[in-house]
Amino acid sequence: MEGGGGRRVLVVGAGLAGLGAVQRLRGPGSLRLLEAAPRAGGRVCTRPFASGLAEMGAHWIHGPSPGNPVFRLAMGYSLLGLEAAREENQQAEAGGHPPLPSVTYGSSGRVLSPRVVREARDLFDTLLASTRAFQGAKELPAPSVGQYLREEIARRAPVLGGGEEEARQLQLAVLAACFKLECCISGTHSMDLVALEPFGEYVSLPGLDCTFPGGYGSLPDRMLSSLPEGTVLLNKAVRTIQWRGSFREEGDQVRDFPVRVECEDGDAFLADHVIVTVPLGFLKERHQDFFQPPLPQQKAEAIRRLGFGTNNKIFLEFEQPFWEPQQQLLEVVWEDESPLEEPNTDLEANWFKKLIGFVVLQPPEQHGHVLCGFIAGKESEYMETLSDTEVLNTMTHVLRMLTGTATSSALATPTSLGKCTPGFLDPPQNLHLQGTHTCLLPGVCSGPGGTALPTPGAPTATWPSAAPGMTSMCWLSPCPRTPRTPGLCSSSSPARPPTAPSTPPPTGPCWRAGGRLSGSTGSWKHLALLLSSEAAK
Repeated sequence: MEGGGGRRVLVVGAGLAGLGAVQRLRGPGSLRLLEAAPRAGGRVCTRPFASGLAEMGAHWIHGPSPGNPVFRLAMGYSLLGLEAAREENQQAEAGGHPPLPSVTYGSSGRVLSPRVVREARDLFDTLLASTRAFQGAKELPAPSVGQYLREEIARRAPVLGGGEEEARQLQLAVLAACFKLECCISGTHSMDLVALEPFGEYVSLPGLDCTFPGGYGSLPDRMLSSLPEGTVLLNKAVRTIQWRGSFREEGDQVRDFPVRVECEDGDAFLADHVIVTVPLGFLKERHQDFFQPPLPQQKAEAIRRLGFGTNNKIFLEFEQPFWEPQQQLLEVVWEDESPLEEPNTDLEANWFKKLIGFVVLQPPEQHGHVLCGFIAGKESEYMETLSDTEVLNTMTHVLRMLTGTATSSALATPTSLGKCTPGFLDPPQNLHLQGTHTCLLPGVCSGPGGTALPTPGAPTATWPSAAPGMTSMCWLSPCPRTPRTPGLCSSSSPARPPTAPSTPPPTGPCWRAGGRLSGSTGSWKHLALLLSSEAAK
């Protein structure tokens, strides 16, 4: 870092935040960005899958319009398609969530009435929007979003479905599915963990959600290539940051630097300033010894109280689609559930019921016939402990049941196994770190104790050995709904119905399993589980 008398700045972490910081600070002085992983991009991670690409991390740009910095970057690099660049698309006021053609399957194997589904979802969206009235309020009707929504639904329950019991129960079941989707959006196991007062801080930008034709990874790639050679050092994990010192380079008896950054490989860098953009999970686990001297109490307390939850996704590739060509979202409703009843806590028997449905990756001529499913919370973590065959058989059973072919006795069995291209399970500095942040209740802590996951018995499957990164997670006000906050207007979390969910960013290797589905669901060629260790919109 030759800077003469100019300021030296070090940035730690080459996600979009770190890359953006380096871009903004280019000028007099010198810059260096240190990244522990062998790649830049952080939660943005595009990998080949099937005949196209899989977004293991961020997928959509929500609210792609001039007020969105990610959209501006993508447009500046000419990374978006013509449709996303159209001015009318940028001006569309869709609340960030444009409707997509969808079909809703009930657990009884029937397609549910679009009118019934729409009525229940409209009610849920109306109640969710009413939470904005409590932003900044000193007196709240309930401490959490979940409790507030249930109380409001309970008041309306007698008249749901026109008062007819079967129709009433069906609308309650759809509302229960809405809760699960909102858990994916907020990155939490339960909406009871999400505080009511700050929930309305998120502001939607105009614009119809869009994707990157060449993959979201094209954005950090272009940002990286625009920097001077040698600015970014990969595979350079930082051990400690000494930030209140007086350090001199060997042979220089004049200039003092207040910051010394020491790396795991023994290299050290001196700087005037350091910008730290590492994920929250890493700070939770390491901030006490990562910073010397320790961080001020206020910052340490913020790290302790802020939280993130668990999201996973499942990619299923089919030889032929069983869905109609116009359908882009396959939703799931378990007809015996209700948000007014306590959920079943038997994860072994019911983990797959947290699945919110599947998005059809578009366009099929680019991706093949691929569904992407989403699941959040403790059920998502439990799925990580299962073998490849168990998950494969479960997905087969669920799809048959939903599409009315549950009576078929033939179960799909893997015919070949292979490891997907790894790359989202980064070196130790980035383990447990990719999180979906949310605002949690004061004093409410959740998540496993941080023990390593057992390795499944199937020797040909590759699973992350890192524990889910949910440690102590409590709410500290004010807390925006990160990462879907103004100023960071891209997200890997789902958008609210009836739009296609975005993908929560996973961090582990994935696996593929070949097999055939009998019945009307056709046959799939591969099943890939992209697993996150937080299990990391």
